Amino acid sequence: MPQLQQKLRPTENVPFPAIIDEKLSLQAFLHLSGTLGGYPFVKVVVDRETNKIHFMNHSVYPYHADYIAQEIFDVSLEKLFASLDDFNKSLYLDPDRRFYVGILSLHKSDEGKFFTLETVEIDNMNKEMLLSFYTRVKESLDVSLPFLFKPANHGQEMILATMNAAELPAVYNHELFRNARFICLNPGEVTGRLRLFHTLEEFRHEKQTVEWYDIIAMPRVPDDIHRVSGIINGDFTTPLSHTNVLASGWQIPNAVQIGVSERIEKENLNGHWVCYAVSPNATEIDLRKIDKPVEVPKPSWSVHRIKLEEPETEDTLIAPLEKLRMSDRFRYGTKAANLGELHYILKNGSERLLGFYRISRPPRENLLAYLADFLKTSLSADLNQVSEEFLRSFIKIPKGIAIPFAIQQEFLQSSPALQQTLGKLKMALELKARQVDALCVRVQQLIIHTRLPDRLRYQIDDLIARYLGGVKSFVVRSSSNAEDLQNFSAAGIYESINHVTTADHIFESIKKVWASLLAPRSVRFRDEVGISLDDSYMGVIIQEEIQSDMGGVMVTTNPIRREDHFRDVYFNVSCRSVNNVVQGAELPYQYLFNTVEGGGRTISLGCANEDLPPKKKALLQKLAVAGRLLQSHFSPDYTFSLPLDVEWVERKNQLFILQLRPYR
Repeated sequence: MPQLQQKLRPTENVPFPAIIDEKLSLQAFLHLSGTLGGYPFVKVVVDRETNKIHFMNHSVYPYHADYIAQEIFDVSLEKLFASLDDFNKSLYLDPDRRFYVGILSLHKSDEGKFFTLETVEIDNMNKEMLLSFYTRVKESLDVSLPFLFKPANHGQEMILATMNAAELPAVYNHELFRNARFICLNPGEVTGRLRLFHTLEEFRHEKQTVEWYDIIAMPRVPDDIHRVSGIINGDFTTPLSHTNVLASGWQIPNAVQIGVSERIEKENLNGHWVCYAVSPNATEIDLRKIDKPVEVPKPSWSVHRIKLEEPETEDTLIAPLEKLRMSDRFRYGTKAANLGELHYILKNGSERLLGFYRISRPPRENLLAYLADFLKTSLSADLNQVSEEFLRSFIKIPKGIAIPFAIQQEFLQSSPALQQTLGKLKMALELKARQVDALCVRVQQLIIHTRLPDRLRYQIDDLIARYLGGVKSFVVRSSSNAEDLQNFSAAGIYESINHVTTADHIFESIKKVWASLLAPRSVRFRDEVGISLDDSYMGVIIQEEIQSDMGGVMVTTNPIRREDHFRDVYFNVSCRSVNNVVQGAELPYQYLFNTVEGGGRTISLGCANEDLPPKKKALLQKLAVAGRLLQSHFSPDYTFSLPLDVEWVERKNQLFILQLRPYR
């Protein structure tokens, strides 16, 4: 390639840094490119002072700033890092900036290949800058492929809305997402037996034949899946559905691969052992047929047993959520205790709120200046106090009460038939008997049909009347001690019931929540990892149901790219029901919001025809930063790095947090 050879440095074995001020061919693009999200890309720098364009070699310079500092300014990385934030402001935010920087990517669709140009997500270029950058790059492409601008943030989307499509041809993130054929939901590699099911009915019919070492492929894997070794969805689903949260907790590969059924049938893979791999930088899943092992190895989760902290089950009263703290999880369950802790933070504050922003992030000493900018205050202010006031002004919790494990135990002990059947179930579990599922169902039926003792009924009724008087509709939620644990995800396996109105309906719902602890699926999940029936308890939350304008789930990381924990927070949003998000009943809006420099971008419109209005997105940006502050408080260690999974709804510009837990 003579064009490339001209740019070699004096020592032949040292890669050249860039192609400078020359036309970029497709061959040269591929030689320079890296891969991101399955797409090859090349970083671009336009020097407005010299009018030269630089196409960077990704293997030499993965960052724009490094290249500009060393190759254009001849400045060492040490000197760059000493003033990196100021340098970045001059690069992305200065209206009189010297450089335009961005990413040139190559995409494939059914219509063929095309290039896109996008800036860094925090870039605040105006209309004239975007046009100038696009035109300069277009002039430098020696390729007869369509060339489109891809907005990197909501601000740029608003600019494009004022422009003629012919003036700046564009493609949006959500359009690329909709046309994608592969999405990495959870990376990993595993060997197992591939099982293809074309319909949910076919899966239900064969469900009892599914083993832990199976890799399940079907249009959308249902939420009631038993533990398996891998998941392949043949249609779009959200990373935050219960199925995919389970896959993340189980640490198994999981992906969307459009057309996977046809591929499996064409390559005759169904029923055979395969190696299945999912990578965020791949363009499709990797499926390779292998020989069936002589002996199937034991799964790691069967060796590493889960240990529960000892609960308290006696002399514990029903309590309003606002009276609980995180340490009360031994009495009321994790969900109730976390909501109680959130009440405490909003009332009393926390010295941990700044943890995520306070720790060193080399080359930055910390991120406090970014938080101060977002809160519209200065570094000299009491940032902890300002953060507490921000949370109080913005976040609310639906009022509710928590029913402790002690009430569940008193109810179970009130029925000799229940006690006798529970004893049989425990024995069946010890013997690994076939009757386990049937006994689970029998215990559930007994719980639901056993009368709640009058003493307990009156006690619950009194507390509802006292703390929830005037509420028309309730949610009755599960709150167990056997959920949200390290190496054990219980997403979706316990019952929560919405739209509960009358007292009788509340008491029935409480018993259904208790019964869900004994469901065949939940019992087997726990038994697989060594959590015994004797150690598993269920508390209940009775909460005001908020009639919302929108709702969803936020995780304070990017679940599709877990290494992206530094800046972005991920949202699934529905304008119908938050339950539709977690149950995978609809394809939600998907967003990423930056909690350092600020700004967000739309990943997918889901089932909607148009994006949310700017006012709604501004609320999500605030919730993203609130999530970072809460992540710091709820962190189990002092790295403040464990993400939170937050379920929320919005009503009249007010955010209500329904539940929060670690996202593992």
